[in-house]
Amino acid sequence: MDVVVVGSGAREHALAWRLARGHGLLELHAAPGNPGIAELGRCHPVRADDADGLLSLALTLDADLVVIGPEGPLVAGIADGLRQNGIAVFGPSGAAARIEGSKAFAKDVLRAAGVPAAETLSVARAPCVVKADGLAAGKGVFVCRTPAEVDTALRDVTAFGGDFVIEELLEGEEVSVFALSDGKHLITLGGAQDFKRIGDGDVGPNTGGMGAYSPVPLPVELDELVERVHRPVIDELARRGCPFVGCLFAGLMLTDEGPKVLEFNARFGDPETQVLMPLIEGNLLEVLMAAALGDLSGTSISMSGEAAVTVVLAGPDYPARSDYSGARIDGLDAARAAGASVFHGGTAVRDGGLITNGGRILSVTATGPSVPAARERAYDAVDLISFEGARFRTDIAAAHA
Repeated sequence: MDVVVVGSGAREHALAWRLARGHGLLELHAAPGNPGIAELGRCHPVRADDADGLLSLALTLDADLVVIGPEGPLVAGIADGLRQNGIAVFGPSGAAARIEGSKAFAKDVLRAAGVPAAETLSVARAPCVVKADGLAAGKGVFVCRTPAEVDTALRDVTAFGGDFVIEELLEGEEVSVFALSDGKHLITLGGAQDFKRIGDGDVGPNTGGMGAYSPVPLPVELDELVERVHRPVIDELARRGCPFVGCLFAGLMLTDEGPKVLEFNARFGDPETQVLMPLIEGNLLEVLMAAALGDLSGTSISMSGEAAVTVVLAGPDYPARSDYSGARIDGLDAARAAGASVFHGGTAVRDGGLITNGGRILSVTATGPSVPAARERAYDAVDLISFEGARFRTDIAAAHA
């Protein structure tokens, strides 16, 4: 089948990389893609938020499946227009994607579904968490432990526009758990932990994610957690007339009272996708197509049993700026030769050479028989890559070293 991957980041590169290894793929396309994806298939100059352009491209290519990566197009309802024209899409409708697009909507769904979550507060008083209600590229969450931090958070959250919510501050380990849905059935994909803050030791501002590892220690089996957390949400969205077709991503805090939901996202995670894709065994393409067609009942996903660690290389001023461009990138071939997968997040080609073109430039992923082994291989590969101003955290999965 012919497949179009929508998006241009490392998440989409990782998805394309895994789909390219599946049986039944005739041709891989991306809109707009990136130089890494271009090594796997054909990239087309169509923006991920260009609804008319994506529809025209899918129809011209006679695409069998469109896989939408970023949250923005999903929340904007890009999937709806494609489906209305008879194109199979892996990704939720605009109505179902509100589970990520509006924190207030998500809170209402969670209450109705009876899923434990952080309590909503009426007043911003430390300790608390302040969250932009809408999309904020992973940067709209402010953890406040002091009155001064509350004041700063209230000022900064208004920069995103729209409403915001205030929640209790939960303590514990944070994990991401992913499940694939056809609107009725669920398949557990995997769990990971990402590292959101820019600096070692979880200091500095939030980012889109500076690294991740998998698997993660959990208090219950992963399938049981999905049944406890994801299943009621899938059922509640279906009851509301907006069945969820796609990847449902729960951000959980493992508290002393049990797992509680911090947020839901309506798509694959970034950088969690980069750490999960190398662990998948079997044909992901077949599963995504089955979900898009509305019946996952005869499919399954298995994981390799190995561990994986991803380290993100970012530009020098990230996350304040995400437009670091023009620096030459060297060492990718050496990193791959060392056994790592290198996923492009913010790159471009100039004069035949690879250059930086974004905030999070590359995601370097390595696997191994254990998290410490995968971590060592990942950092060995990172040391082989260079570009001026590169910055990365040195403590991804360090607790397992």
